Order: sequence, then C-alpha cells, then structure tokens
Amino acid sequence: MQVYRLPALSDNYIFLLHDPEKNEAAVVDPAEAKPVLQKLDSLGAQLTTIFNTHHHHDHVGANKELMRRFPDLVVYGGAEDRGRIPGQQVYLQEGDRVEFANRTGEVFFVPGHTRAHIAYYFPPAEGEEMGELFCGDTLFAGGCGRLFEGSPNQMVSSLTKLRQLPDNTRIWCAHEYTLKNLQFAVTVDGDNADLQQRFEEVKAKRKQNEATVPSVLGLEKRTNPFLRWESPALQAAVDSQDPVETFARVRSRKNRF
Repeated sequence: MQVYRLPALSDNYIFLLHDPEKNEAAVVDPAEAKPVLQKLDSLGAQLTTIFNTHHHHDHVGANKELMRRFPDLVVYGGAEDRGRIPGQQVYLQEGDRVEFANRTGEVFFVPGHTRAHIAYYFPPAEGEEMGELFCGDTLFAGGCGRLFEGSPNQMVSSLTKLRQLPDNTRIWCAHEYTLKNLQFAVTVDGDNADLQQRFEEVKAKRKQNEATVPSVLGLEKRTNPFLRWESPALQAAVDSQDPVETFARVRSRKNRF
C-alpha cells in the first residue's frame, strides 16, 4: 500500500492510498476533489473507498463529487457521525476492521475534537517497519485538535489509545500545523532537548516549504506536549499534578496562543 500526501485548501492534507496490484485507490478525508482526481489520473487508478475521520467540511467536502465520478464508491465513517458525513454507507465503531490493499486496519473511537471522531490504524505489513495511523484532527505533529464537541477527559482517553500504538507508527495528520504547534510547545516544555532540536529542524523545513507530515509516534511521545501530561516539567509549567487537568490547562493556553 502506497500513501500519497495531497495538499488541499490552505493547510489541509488528503491522503490517497494506492493498491498497485489491483490499481485501486482509497482516499482519507477528501477536502476537495481536484487534487484527488489529478492523482488518480496520474496513477490510472480507480477510486473505490473514502475513509472519513469526522464530519467537518474540510474533511468531507469532496465526498459528493467523488461519488458522482465513481458511483460504486463506498464511504466509511464513524457510527456517531450518522447524518453528518455526505454519502456515508458504513458506520464504524471502536474495534471494527477495514480492508484495503490486502491490509487490515483497526478503527479507534477517539472523541474530543468532535463527539464522533475515529482514526484508522494499519499495522506494518510483512517485511515493513512502519505502521500507518490516519488520525484526522485528533493528533497533530506537535499538537492536538481543538475540543469543539468533547471534553479534556475524552481527549486524554482518545490520545492515550493512540499513544499506546508502536513507536514506529507514521502519523498522517490532516493539517500542516507543525511549526506553530512547536512554537507553542517550547513555551510549556522549553527545557526538553528533543523538542528544541525538533523545533529547529521544522523551522528549517518550513523555510524550504517542505512538509512535516507524516510524523512518527516515537518522536511525538518525546516532544508533543499533548502526549506528555504525565511529565513533571509540563505539570510544573501549568501548576497541576493531575494528568487531565494538566492536559486541559495546556490546551487552554494553546487556544490563546
């Protein structure tokens, strides 16, 4: 399974999964149709599947147009998003499985950003080192999504599920927010040497207009303050020893940053 990162809108990423054996494709969170159709044309591939993580327009905006182009397309999304995702036909819950390109993905229910958010995790294929996590707006490189419909307790529970995945998991998050996320992260975890190094590397990448997605979970666990609510340094920075309260205070600061 090959994964292609397609820039969309102002800072979104769409992910196109390609099965070279069958020359079929799936797309994760198609914000707009044009980049998807262009990539399909270049591959000569048939689109069979949409995997949506949540209902926000910048993740489902192209569903209807793609369904018109490919009438047999199957649209997956969370069961709690029923009625909110255009064209949704499959309603997924925690622990469900999805199949694509001879790979089996596991579905995680990860509310917080929205009440119905899900993520898709594909373990490493035989002979490969990296797993693939498509997490929408729950976990970002250096950050996490705003809590529009969920609580800090829900988001900590959701991020805990993702944090427990293997370190060799690629994080295919849906926005190029990394530089701003790390600009904030150093204000609450400034003595973190791994974070300081990452910040410098990301600044250099963005000066060259290079993408910072995908990230890798092992790096996120060392440098992302929204996965480090148990860190004594982070707890001291926000004056809390309670993990959920620590997360909530860090999130609140980020909202105002």
